[in-house]
Amino acid sequence: MPNMINDIKKQFPLFNTHPDLVYLDSAATTQTPQSVLDAMNEYYTSYRANIHHGVYGISEQASAAYEKTRTIVADFLGVDDSSQIIFTRGTTESINLVARGWADMHLKAGDEILVSEMEHHANFVPWYEVCKRTGANLRIIPLKDDLHLDIDAYSAMLSEKTKLVCVSAISNVTGTVNDIQTITRLAHQRGAKVLIDGAQAVSHQVCNLEQWDVDFFAFSGHKMYGPTGVGVLYGKRDLLESMNPLLYGGGMVVKVSAEQVSYKDIPTRFEGGTPPIAEVIGLGAAVQFLEAIGMDTIAAYEHDLVQYAHRALSDIEGLTVFHPMDGAGMAAFTMEGIHPHDIASIADSHGIAIRAGHHCTQPLHQRLGVLATARMSIGIYNIKEDIDALVSTLVQAKQKFA
Repeated sequence: MPNMINDIKKQFPLFNTHPDLVYLDSAATTQTPQSVLDAMNEYYTSYRANIHHGVYGISEQASAAYEKTRTIVADFLGVDDSSQIIFTRGTTESINLVARGWADMHLKAGDEILVSEMEHHANFVPWYEVCKRTGANLRIIPLKDDLHLDIDAYSAMLSEKTKLVCVSAISNVTGTVNDIQTITRLAHQRGAKVLIDGAQAVSHQVCNLEQWDVDFFAFSGHKMYGPTGVGVLYGKRDLLESMNPLLYGGGMVVKVSAEQVSYKDIPTRFEGGTPPIAEVIGLGAAVQFLEAIGMDTIAAYEHDLVQYAHRALSDIEGLTVFHPMDGAGMAAFTMEGIHPHDIASIADSHGIAIRAGHHCTQPLHQRLGVLATARMSIGIYNIKEDIDALVSTLVQAKQKFA
């Protein structure tokens, strides 16, 4: 396996430019393999044109490449109908599309939205705003002390008032992996819809949406070895067909007059204006990169690596790890007497990239009882020696601040 990981790492140009960099910030953004860059560069140099409306060769080629990615993504997510795949500019836009296009239309005063205590602000703030607009109530699914969702409390919170449940597949701070099938099954028993923030899941585990039976699923390309500026919203067909677009303009209309405007079917009605064509093509290449390795292979390798990291971090006296042993590829931590930002700065001085702050999860950090944490997060290019380098640096930092 180490030889395979070294071969994989060679596919990332950044590590050729920075051969000594220990990159442990993939939860913020992953690095980009050459195959993704090549796919985007081929578009720019060989067939750059706008899509769907040109009858000339390179426009038709661009349209075909764009739509091919829709099929690639659908297959990757276990979705039979690729028209249920909507291209957006990222997870945040995908969630806001559901908030504006579905929730605003279907929720009323007294209804309830449930979100978990571990949510990224992108899956928290839009629902807070929906509740302000509609008079619905926002309720928080609590965490247990082991950093897993309290499923018993969640089940008790569900009622006929519950219209929407919004949960991350994997926490971007603790790496907690949520039981999406159980969460969805319990919600559906009460007639509620379920939206899953999959931003941290798509690069770490198999995400079979039809098996999970989720109603909506959102993720970003740049957290799964793809480009920035592109994301996906999956929605069940009947829900998408009941939604209003977020963006109105060219490309998503059938007929326009002063008296009436009619809109195209899904998915095109949600992709108004010129979309991020190169980025969508790059997203398709990123999915193919992951599939060539195999998601089961990635999950198994990263499981062993993050457990190794958990044990190594836990052995440092005065360090608190916020990560369950069955968690995925990221772990937050604090150290006695050292501010998380100082930890990150010291790590940077040793050529190690980690992140510090609240990671857009202020409610979670309130639950943890800290204002900020440092966070390490892995990708398929990381090895045990990267963890060893971080641990050695943290031990030196502890001695310096003692």
